[in-house]
Amino acid sequence: MTIRNLPQVDIGARPAVRSDVSQSALMRWSPDVRAAQEDDATITILDVIGHDFWDEGVTAKRISGALRRIGEQPVTVVINSPGGDMFEGLAIYNILREHKSRITVKVVGIAASAASVIAMAGDEIQISRAGFLMIHNAWVIAGGNRHDMREVSDWLEPFDEAMAGVYAARSGLDQKDIAAMMDAETYLNGQQAIDKGLADSLLSRDDVTVAPDDAQALSLRAERRMDILARRAGVSREDTRALMADLKSGGKRGAAPTGEPGAADLAAQLRELRGLFQPT
Repeated sequence: MTIRNLPQVDIGARPAVRSDVSQSALMRWSPDVRAAQEDDATITILDVIGHDFWDEGVTAKRISGALRRIGEQPVTVVINSPGGDMFEGLAIYNILREHKSRITVKVVGIAASAASVIAMAGDEIQISRAGFLMIHNAWVIAGGNRHDMREVSDWLEPFDEAMAGVYAARSGLDQKDIAAMMDAETYLNGQQAIDKGLADSLLSRDDVTVAPDDAQALSLRAERRMDILARRAGVSREDTRALMADLKSGGKRGAAPTGEPGAADLAAQLRELRGLFQPT
């Protein structure tokens, strides 16, 4: 199996449609999990796919720049991501697929949605025993009337077929069986991913580590999850910034910030915010 045998995926976009992170994947994602060791030929994908509130996240531009820096030598790609922008993920997959040297993918946490497509570009895919691959149909947020929604549904179908084709080419499974797994939003643990042909081997425990659990990191992770939920609800960046400021000032509009909230405070606020944005 080589990356040259994998299909290229055509990428498109549509006004009033944006790709998003699955709620279930976001809740399963532990941002602290990473590879125990990295070197100069390692590319890390440890965040949401696509731009976020902080203009961070994993983008095709960043991956392309990393590959130019590394040059035409073997590359290790470490993944722990809940997914995100499907179009950005497909672009990253195409970029990795075209790399002239061997690519080893290490799924140290979760490779969900767009991140699971990226993982398929590896000549070898290694996964943690406690890790997960998640495959599903393209997950988007769209605006418009019922006619627009029908058009969006038809427009998305070829993308789902293309992703199913990638998984089928990598695994050897029938594409119809893959499509059924995508319809069901399927999570595969490390051994299940190997059994299905979507990974090759298990990582040893020594290959995976967890970042220190300091209060500042906990607060930042809670804020990043708030951002993702706010974007899903259609809240603008400006309104999200105002919401963050209100939370940090204890909800007193115009009050000077009292300092960074504790991790427990942000976690409670995140639960409240998630409840507000859940569909009824």
